[in-house]
Amino acid sequence: MSNARDPFVEFAAGATVFREGDAGDDMFIIEAGQIDITRKGRPDEAMATLGPGDFFGEMAMLEDQSRFATAVAKSAARVLRIERAEFTDMLKQNVEIAVRIMRKLAARQRRAEQRVQDLTAELARLKGAAAAPPREAKPAAPAEAKPRPQPAAAPAPAPPPAPPPPPPPQDLALRHVGSGQVLLLDPARSELLVGRPDPVTGIQPEINLGPFDTTRTLSRRHAKILREGGLYSVREEVGTTNGTFVNGERIKTGMAVALKPRDRLRFGSIEVELVPV
Repeated sequence: MSNARDPFVEFAAGATVFREGDAGDDMFIIEAGQIDITRKGRPDEAMATLGPGDFFGEMAMLEDQSRFATAVAKSAARVLRIERAEFTDMLKQNVEIAVRIMRKLAARQRRAEQRVQDLTAELARLKGAAAAPPREAKPAAPAEAKPRPQPAAAPAPAPPPAPPPPPPPQDLALRHVGSGQVLLLDPARSELLVGRPDPVTGIQPEINLGPFDTTRTLSRRHAKILREGGLYSVREEVGTTNGTFVNGERIKTGMAVALKPRDRLRFGSIEVELVPV
């Protein structure tokens, strides 16, 4: 049930959200529960099972076409309904939502392309195995003449001693300026996402600054801390709205800026210091 003030709709387990062939005037984002996507002819076999953060119904809405599949609540579910008339205004008011939807669609496309590649490779393997002629026994190779002994060569000069190994890279951490809480930077990772959890895409940032974001200035995918060898840098992500700053200077989106210990970083209104550990 829904009303004009509440855009959320609740479905009991087994309830149909929409059917294949219905008009596609809206899309849905799952807040809780699971939704099965099925096609005619295989109603008991789900093409996909979607959970919290996933969205569905966007294809028919964007293309102004009928639904190509049926959506059924696998469990009790609560979803956000977005009508076509509201969609454009929503994107204009919050570009971050548009970027998140684009990332989700790109991930789906990558999975579909990978599946096609895997199936094509498997088909080629099966065709090759079926067309391969039976192996024939090879005649024994004639015995080779024994090589004549060669005079011993003069010993090679000893190589110069190897240079000493470089010192191990220094491990760093982020210390929240307001609380003093320290967030370690995993040295095993070359990229660390800075932001807050994203219920739409299901992304959990490696550096979660959400607990410090009392004024909601932090984007879900705000920036990345990059590590190459012992060197660190920071790069702001596309769709960030409130800026990323290094020592008080705002950096450009998509451009990596080198970091060093004791640098001050600000993500939105959240200020941290890069400290050695």
